[in-house]
Amino acid sequence: MENAELIDRYLDLILEENKTTNLTRIDSKEKARILHIEDSLVALPEVNRAPEGLYGDLGTGGGFPGFPIAVETGRKAILVDSVKKKTAIVERCVDKLGMSDRISTFSGRIEDLAREMPGKFSVLTARALSQLPSLLELASPLLKKGGLFVCYKGEASPEEEEAAKKVAKKVGMTLVSKRSLILSDGETHREIFLYEKTGKPTVKLPRRVGMAQHKPLID
Repeated sequence: MENAELIDRYLDLILEENKTTNLTRIDSKEKARILHIEDSLVALPEVNRAPEGLYGDLGTGGGFPGFPIAVETGRKAILVDSVKKKTAIVERCVDKLGMSDRISTFSGRIEDLAREMPGKFSVLTARALSQLPSLLELASPLLKKGGLFVCYKGEASPEEEEAAKKVAKKVGMTLVSKRSLILSDGETHREIFLYEKTGKPTVKLPRRVGMAQHKPLID
């Protein structure tokens, strides 16, 4: 099966599951193709710059951008979400498509995954999951040196970007690039931030679950 067909079939399975479990607010296939598949794949150029190795999608929800990125890159992947109901559905859909040898799920908090698999990932993604400072702290302990973190944002405020600069220094991350684009619907604005793990954090990571969001390392 071609990659595009495989991704499209996965989307069908997720939309079917969505009728009984809330995975996405989008129920039209046409819209979902843009807001899930196209949106997932806009960051392929950034992901492809990462060294070889394991890929992780943080806060994967219904498996986006994780599943499309894993298929297109051919990387082994772990799709991470704290909601067990969601990861169970993603796992079921992956299994139906015969991809479970390459794509697996982790149901739990990102901090717990970092304790289990410190420095094991070559590239991570997070789409519309949290503020940049929190995301950088969560991603850092998972990445090996030289690994990349790709953040999909709607539009980050100048204050969020400034806070992210401060946290990046503390957690051993460096901003490599940022680009903006509009999806083919002509209205959805997307910003792609690319960070590299360049050094060791100056604080012990991961901190306790929830600290990255509730007490970011800004001061």
